[in-house]
Amino acid sequence: MFYSPNVSPQMLAHFLSEKKTISYAGCLAQCYVFVTLLLTEYYMPGAMAYDRYVAICSPLHYNSRMSRPLCICLVTLPYLWGSMVATMQVILTSHLSFCGSNIINDFYCADPDLLMLTCSNTYVKQTALFVSTGINLTVSLLIILIPYVFIFITIMRIHSSEGQCKAFSTCGSHLTAVCMFYESLFCMCI
Repeated sequence: MFYSPNVSPQMLAHFLSEKKTISYAGCLAQCYVFVTLLLTEYYMPGAMAYDRYVAICSPLHYNSRMSRPLCICLVTLPYLWGSMVATMQVILTSHLSFCGSNIINDFYCADPDLLMLTCSNTYVKQTALFVSTGINLTVSLLIILIPYVFIFITIMRIHSSEGQCKAFSTCGSHLTAVCMFYESLFCMCI
């Protein structure tokens, strides 16, 4: 929902005008919002996996374990983490010097494009980007996979095939979305 307002206005402006520019501050703001939303998208499926874990592994305790404050926390924490990491990345980017060509061959500002334009030493920024990406991809994937290990163990203990099918159908769409998301992320990284 938030990706579109981050990228679309600038993209539409570029389609409709001959002057296709973005200010440096606008570029950094776009990077900040993009990284925040990307990391939120990494961790939100983990909150959903925990919800399914509680629903399948402790169905009688669901209402007490998935309390309103916990649900608010599960939604808020990915946004807070994403904004903290995005702040660090934008600060590192803002310390880079740009000289020569300032043309980005894309419709939005992103770190890889900016790193190709800088005339500064990019070792610190690239290392921070690599470490942040690796840690966030790995941790978010583990946050999703660990509950699903327990979910599958619980499902295998269900004696009726109808119960197993119902439990699998509860998780099927979520797992499909997670697989598609992480598959595309890993392909982009590779």
